[in-house]
Amino acid sequence: MKMLLNGEWVNRDEKIEVINPYNGEVIDSVPSATPEDLELAVKSAREGFEELKKLSAYDKYKILTCAARLLEEHSEDFAKSLALEVGKTIKEARGEVSRAIQTLYLSGEEAKKLRGEQVIFDADPRGKGKFGLYIRVPIGPIGAITPFNFPLNLALHKLGPAFAVGNSVVHKPASATPLTNLKFAVLMLEAGLPPKALNVITGPGGSIGEGLAKHPDLAMITFTGSRDVGKRIMEIKGYKKALMELGSNAPMIVTETADVEKAAKKAAVGAFVQAGQSCISLQRVFVHKSVFDKFVSELVESAKGIKVGDPLDEETSMGPLINEGALKRVKSWVDEAVEHGAEIVYGGEILGKTLMQPTVLVNVPEDVKLFQEEVFGPVVFVNRYEDFEDAVRSANNSKYGLNAAIFTKDLNEAIKGFFALEFGGILINELPTWRVDLMPYGGMKESGFGREGPEFVVKEMTEIKMLGIDLS
Repeated sequence: MKMLLNGEWVNRDEKIEVINPYNGEVIDSVPSATPEDLELAVKSAREGFEELKKLSAYDKYKILTCAARLLEEHSEDFAKSLALEVGKTIKEARGEVSRAIQTLYLSGEEAKKLRGEQVIFDADPRGKGKFGLYIRVPIGPIGAITPFNFPLNLALHKLGPAFAVGNSVVHKPASATPLTNLKFAVLMLEAGLPPKALNVITGPGGSIGEGLAKHPDLAMITFTGSRDVGKRIMEIKGYKKALMELGSNAPMIVTETADVEKAAKKAAVGAFVQAGQSCISLQRVFVHKSVFDKFVSELVESAKGIKVGDPLDEETSMGPLINEGALKRVKSWVDEAVEHGAEIVYGGEILGKTLMQPTVLVNVPEDVKLFQEEVFGPVVFVNRYEDFEDAVRSANNSKYGLNAAIFTKDLNEAIKGFFALEFGGILINELPTWRVDLMPYGGMKESGFGREGPEFVVKEMTEIKMLGIDLS
């Protein structure tokens, strides 16, 4: 496929192959952009911004809702594209497309809701006879760098709100999964977006991604991806706004009053959906000692029912990891945990170049990678605890703080946990992996800063502009 630059679809001699992670076959290729391409993309975005910000709120609403309808019409084609390049099961892919449609509709509504308010100047003794108000205005061209795991919906959490308020975007999709993003750009142009308002540039993160992050003519950089890359972006971004949605190793606490069967079944979903390749994939579970054995038994039974294989097979419930390197890393972390005293109670076997059994461990020490870092694979561990404060301490023993969960029937524990857990989102009797696209989504600590969800990100992508009038 070609990339979208300056309103045109362009190719380059040097290509990046897009590989099906399940079978290793080349699906397609995309251009490997040059620094000159990046300059053209940013120049085009500045021109597109001037055009886009002149559109009425209704015009922007109409473009985004039209794009949503087009995506609905082509939903199965987009789902197949996601399954092929990401390796998520076809059912998971359909789920992502469905969410992406909602993200577009939500963004369209934000185009009509953006407003300021009156400032009561005469609440100050010196303000008598004066009138004030403020409005929100678009900040300018935005650089968006998006990940491989949810290439469509996570991109639209950046593109949709940006277009809703009148900002243009230079979008760099993940090199492993650019095809669905390029296909979506076709729909945006068909929906009536000014051609220069969206540039989609494909190329290596080390050159194109860094170039985008530090480009002085962009007003903001918004990134979803690993903590280490996020830190690098913050080092080089210069004087521009930033929104960082980084990694996590989501915990769940299961108390002695919890519905253990429900918690265990949900845990299997949260740990193994999309082979654990989600920022809020369930990785760490802390279970009260009185229900520990029952929980582990129920979790293992659920894990045994997961069919690993071809993502396009309707019966498959877990597909591959994104590449062989990811699989080797995940396996090495499991091995390290076992060497330090953890026990595998189910799984742990490699089934192919990128396929791994859903894996459940118990008694994982707090100083190994599997406890401290983000595994991003189909692995979950369960540790026992004696009192609730110990469970909270263990959950908080992490540099990350995106989502956490508590399963309990004790309202007091639920409220105490909500205030004590150092995470951006706390779910009670639901997985930390649960998300609806209208909620404020983002993390504390090294999980990033800022909040996504169209209603919330539009505030990140606008500036307040103040008006004061002397009426005396």
